[in-house]
Amino acid sequence: MDSAPNSADPVSTAPLLVVMGVTGSGKSTVGAALALRLRVPFADADDFHGEANVAKMSAGIPLDDADRLPWLRSVGSWLAEQAATGGVMSCSALKRSYRDILRDPAPTAIFVHLDGDAEVIRRRVANRPGHFMPVSLVNSQLDTLEPLEPDERGIVLDFGRPVDELVEAYLAAAPSLDAPSQPASPADPKSGPESPENPGV
Repeated sequence: MDSAPNSADPVSTAPLLVVMGVTGSGKSTVGAALALRLRVPFADADDFHGEANVAKMSAGIPLDDADRLPWLRSVGSWLAEQAATGGVMSCSALKRSYRDILRDPAPTAIFVHLDGDAEVIRRRVANRPGHFMPVSLVNSQLDTLEPLEPDERGIVLDFGRPVDELVEAYLAAAPSLDAPSQPASPADPKSGPESPENPGV
């Protein structure tokens, strides 16, 4: 599942990352671990949603693009503020158009896409009581997801691997991320347990 890195523009010396993927892919857990390792600030895009968006998702109603636009702009503003010193944001960033909104104020952002088995996602979300994103919206997110395109700088990693392995996989790929996104090398096979213990959305 891991895929080789992609890149289109030079990588900033200060890492500016967006850990992306559907709900339950472990974005928050992996993003926080990357930020700790890179010694840069971490933020979770869930915290940027307004009350109306949270209420809608809690009711099992998928957000539409109009709902997401102010949220994405807020996330993009945070990324722009961190561009000089580095930062890591966990954000679903499911569509190319959403990622374009994030890149507009933060063109050096690199996307780390956590991808994997849809059934694993469903199990994780079902076992995450109290979160505003219900398991009923998993299919909506999977249907919305648009993988990284060749001209998007980033890397695809298998979320079934342990968190520390995912961090090391990003660090190993980082020097080549000044080229467009690609899947990780086949020489870097998937391994380890099916999920981080506390995957983020």
